[in-house]
Amino acid sequence: MGEVVRIVVFVMAFISCNALLDLSGVHEVKGTWMGSTTLPCTYTPAEGFTQQTIIWSMERDYSTSAIFRRDDSGDHILLSQFRDRVSVPKHSPGNASLLIKNLEIPDSGHYTCQVIWRSKSNSFITKEVTTTVKVVKVAATKPVIRASELGLTVPAGARTSLTCVASGSPPISYRWFRSAPGGKALLLSSQAELAWDSLQPSDSGKYYCEAENRVGAGAVQQSDAVELAVRGCPRAAPLPHLYALAAALGGAAIGALLAALLRRRRDKAEPLYEVAFHSTADVTRLETDVEVPVKCLHKETNSETETSNDTFTMEDHSHDSICLRKNPEYENLVNAMESEYEIETM
Repeated sequence: MGEVVRIVVFVMAFISCNALLDLSGVHEVKGTWMGSTTLPCTYTPAEGFTQQTIIWSMERDYSTSAIFRRDDSGDHILLSQFRDRVSVPKHSPGNASLLIKNLEIPDSGHYTCQVIWRSKSNSFITKEVTTTVKVVKVAATKPVIRASELGLTVPAGARTSLTCVASGSPPISYRWFRSAPGGKALLLSSQAELAWDSLQPSDSGKYYCEAENRVGAGAVQQSDAVELAVRGCPRAAPLPHLYALAAALGGAAIGALLAALLRRRRDKAEPLYEVAFHSTADVTRLETDVEVPVKCLHKETNSETETSNDTFTMEDHSHDSICLRKNPEYENLVNAMESEYEIETM
């Protein structure tokens, strides 16, 4: 009796594991020529069973060939025509689906997914699922226009783009048009994307695109028109040489103002001084705020009329002295001017 119970438990466990390890797939998949497609092959992992091998094979014209194998040594693509075009997800327990890229017409056929598991008792379970693949050429669909993040109302000077999107068998060619008065259209581009680096108000208008491929009669598909609105005026960035020009003009204006002020001050009745130098040194600047001790020999004064113009002469055999007497009115005027500008006298 105990032996019978053990057999029943083993059978029930085997049936349960078989149910868990059952492969799921689809009977038929239609793939687009030059597109990509996935052939589903999935299962629910069961405790005590380890995936040992995955094999994908293809049957065409009554001939079956293995195209992909995964085992302990890694992944292997066994047919050169599928090299770099097929793959099975890694690190995804329970998923043995086959991805085929850049489908060709000869890829049509019957594909079988075979998975082998090993139990803790070193027994093996094998399951299979078959999917029929038909590769077809599909005409281009009606395209849709996708705007950038800024949308269809864009500030002047911004950068934006419009993208024409259609599905179907590649290659798909695109053309962009702008509506013109009188029902005419202006061809703008032969690319999928229409871009502007700096929008201008004149770029406002209605735009549409066309899509076409070489399937069937090559019918041209036209999108709905969208209206692009450009708001405001672009801000022109000042050029570097404009800064230099502005600085030069400002400097010239200040220079002219200073010259006019000095000329106006000189026109007034100001005391004149005559200083005689017996030194051979080149005196380039007379500082009015420093007095140098000198020996004054004599003073010459106009005896007929007493004016504010005083003439002094001096002799200094040391060749480094100046005889100078400051007129109080002149000193006040000079000090007032020096508080606003720096004046150089020759």
